Amino acid sequence: MNIKNIAEKGIALLMVLWTIAALSVLVFSFSALVRIETVSTRTFIEAAQSKKLAEAGLERGLFEIFYRNLKGLSNPDDIWRIDGTPYKNNLGDGHYIVSITEESGKININMLSDASGIILRNLLILRGLTMEDADTIVDSLLDWKDSGDSDAHRLHGAESDFYLSLPIPYKARNDDFDTIEELLLVKGMTAEILFGRGEKKGIIDLLTIHTEEAGINVRTAHRDVLASIPGLSEEIADMIINERQLKPSFSLHDVKLISGGGFALAEPFISSDETTHYSIDSAGFSNSGPAGYSIRAVVDVPDNTHYSYLFYKSPGRAIP
Repeated sequence: MNIKNIAEKGIALLMVLWTIAALSVLVFSFSALVRIETVSTRTFIEAAQSKKLAEAGLERGLFEIFYRNLKGLSNPDDIWRIDGTPYKNNLGDGHYIVSITEESGKININMLSDASGIILRNLLILRGLTMEDADTIVDSLLDWKDSGDSDAHRLHGAESDFYLSLPIPYKARNDDFDTIEELLLVKGMTAEILFGRGEKKGIIDLLTIHTEEAGINVRTAHRDVLASIPGLSEEIADMIINERQLKPSFSLHDVKLISGGGFALAEPFISSDETTHYSIDSAGFSNSGPAGYSIRAVVDVPDNTHYSYLFYKSPGRAIP
């Protein structure tokens, strides 16, 4: 065998090897693409299932509000609570978790005044803020929504002159808040304070703009909102929650018995009246995937035949 034949065979072998290598890359790429498409399809299906489950949970929440208003408190064991208590229900290949919160149990930021602002201030301190930071947020919030737009502001507050000096300038609204998220424009407020981060809870779920009552409904208020009311404490808030779970007809008289001398301080800030406004938080989970889908809505249910959405967010809050 001469050198020329050996060279030709060597070249042929190299070409075969290169061809095999190229085909191997193509096969691997195709396999990876198929795998990615399969995972993407499965993820899409799981997300779609979770969303439909969340929507089913929202409809169930609406049904339970109608049922509650129809039945009143005649059969409390069969009626969902409206204080944020979560309810789980299996449906098809997954489940949903729903909670209903009557809006007057929250702090209405549009109804806050120099007197009632102490409730928000106490809540912020309870959630870990310093007294100075809490005063800054409350005073700035009151300045933001009042009708004045001068250089004069509350001791720790801010008016348009402060906001116009920022890198991205804007003016104070000098009117009611349109959304809770608008608080992020207020001096001192941060996304971490409002929405929370990690294990640190935010305050957004404890605030509302959807009521016309200034008083906090003690029958539906969150534990931290109760503990932020002057005259009440964390211990008294826990006692109120325990008592109202046992007593569907829980009233201001019961608060008076529990709080004792503190009731005189709390009375101007509390009520036991329910409104027709409810927030519904629904999260759907497919059994085939760990991720979930959430929806948050605020509804007005004026009677047993009508309802309307005041707020709708899909997806809603992040699911831990």
